[in-house]
This record gives sequence, structure tokens and C-alpha cells, in this order.
Amino acid sequence: MAIKIPHYLQKGDTIGIVCPAGAMPAAKAETCIRVLKQWGYKVKVGATLGSEFNYFSGSDEERLADLQAMLDDTEVKAVLCGRGGYGTNRIVDAIDWKAFRKHPKWVIGFSDITMLHSYLFTKLNTASMHAPMAAAFNDEGFKNPYVQSLKKALSGKPALYKTDGNIFNRKGVASGQLVGGNLSLLAHQVGTASDINTTDKILFIEDIGEYLYNIDRMMIQLQRSGKLKALKALIVGAFSDMKDTATPFGQTVEELIWDKVKAYDYPVCFHFPVSHEKENYALKVGLGYELSVGKNVTLKEV
Repeated sequence: MAIKIPHYLQKGDTIGIVCPAGAMPAAKAETCIRVLKQWGYKVKVGATLGSEFNYFSGSDEERLADLQAMLDDTEVKAVLCGRGGYGTNRIVDAIDWKAFRKHPKWVIGFSDITMLHSYLFTKLNTASMHAPMAAAFNDEGFKNPYVQSLKKALSGKPALYKTDGNIFNRKGVASGQLVGGNLSLLAHQVGTASDINTTDKILFIEDIGEYLYNIDRMMIQLQRSGKLKALKALIVGAFSDMKDTATPFGQTVEELIWDKVKAYDYPVCFHFPVSHEKENYALKVGLGYELSVGKNVTLKEV
């Protein structure tokens, strides 16, 4: 079944901003709001931006209500998540998708928002955007090619990304639907309603702030659950701020990931610009891409 692609945005369309997980001070979204307006869009701010309830941007009920309102609002053509953090899994199964099914819209974000991307792909067969969030616009970030890739993606321009090769890469060319996101969330959702069928897919992964043994454990979770054996290709993004135990784990993150996929024959690329850092290209989850891994790496939307 063909993936449902929400309408791309036109000048004058409205983007809603919500925080379905962690709290975010409203001031950190001011630049994002200003730049979105400069791009030609209207902006509607949800109640959870600038609010706080312990770690979260609101209680589960408040975060659910805010996200639900944006999903249901026919004037809102895209929903940009202010930040990730943790908490989307606490509300995802309570979302009413009835109105969204009739009028799908782009849901944008990364990190904890992986939960929404996976749910949309698995349960609603609808594309979404793994892309920079509100804080990425700060400190002149809106000028960099990664935030600019979000601008292009919103308008419907097909992606074409190129990056350097890596010693761990396995050469080859592959085409398929692109799925993935934050490794912690992908491992966490195995066996749930939003679990992804990765067969014949191009899978991308990234993470931040984890112990190396945790990354190893999560990769084994994907391996044991069959998520790695029938891929078209694997894209490994940045694994930043990795930590080690007092007794060293004994492998780098590249080495331990390679160990889980070296028996297969599909293309693999490491250090692709998808991450929790500045280097985070907009990727349309569920759409078709071609990955070419050679001396350099090219990822092209097809």
C-alpha cells in the first residue's frame, strides 16, 4: 500500500508548535517562531510550550490535549515539536487519529518524537519528518544547511544529501522506504503497537548520552527481534556523548554496531548527518530513498 504523504506547505499555511514530552522554556522557541514567519508561515503556539510539570511540559493529560488539539485543527498544516526528551510513549496510545486520518499533516521532530514517527508509519501508513526542532534555530542555527533542509522539505523539495565516506562503511547501492530514528526508542518499542517492520527498509539510527554497553544491548535487541537481518541498508548517524564504565566496554560504538551487521550484505554507512547535534538533516520517514555508499555517500529521495 502506498504511503500517505501529507500536503506540502505553501506560504500562509500554519505550523503548530507543541511539546509532547519534555519541558521547553518559551524563550528558546522565539527564534524558531520568528524564522518560520520569515519563511512565510503562520505559527500557532500550543499550551505546552513554556509550561512545566516536573520533567514534562505538562501532565500526561495536558500534553495529550495540546497535541490532540493541533492534530485536529484543520488550519494547522504541520505540527513541529518544540523538543523531545521523554514522555511521548506515555500518551501515544491515547491519541484519537480520526480527524488526522481525514486530513493528515506533517509531524516534525526527532529524539523522543521517534515514537510518533513509528506510530504514524506502522498504524496510519503516513509519512512524517525526522528533522530539527525549535532549539536548532537558535544561535544563527537557522542559517545552517540542516535547518535549511527542513525549510526545503516543508515545501516539497526532494532531498539530496552527500557526505564523506567512513572506514566502517560497506559499499553498495540500495533503494527502499526510509524508517528509523533514535535507537533507544526503536529498541523500546519492539513488541508494541508502533513496532516497525524493517524488512526491505532503509533503517537509520542515532543516539546521545548512552553508555556503550547500553548501545550494545539495544543493537542486540534489534538483532534478536529480526530488525537487522532483512534491511535494504543501514544508516548510522551520530552517537554523541557516549559514556563508558569504569572497566572499559572494549569496543567503540562503530565497532559494536558493525559486529551486529557484519554478517549481512547490505550497504552500511556510518557518521551520516542525522543526530542530536547541529548536523541533522530532515528525513521523510516512510518515503522512498536511494542510498549509494562508495568513496562518498549519497542519500537521494526518489
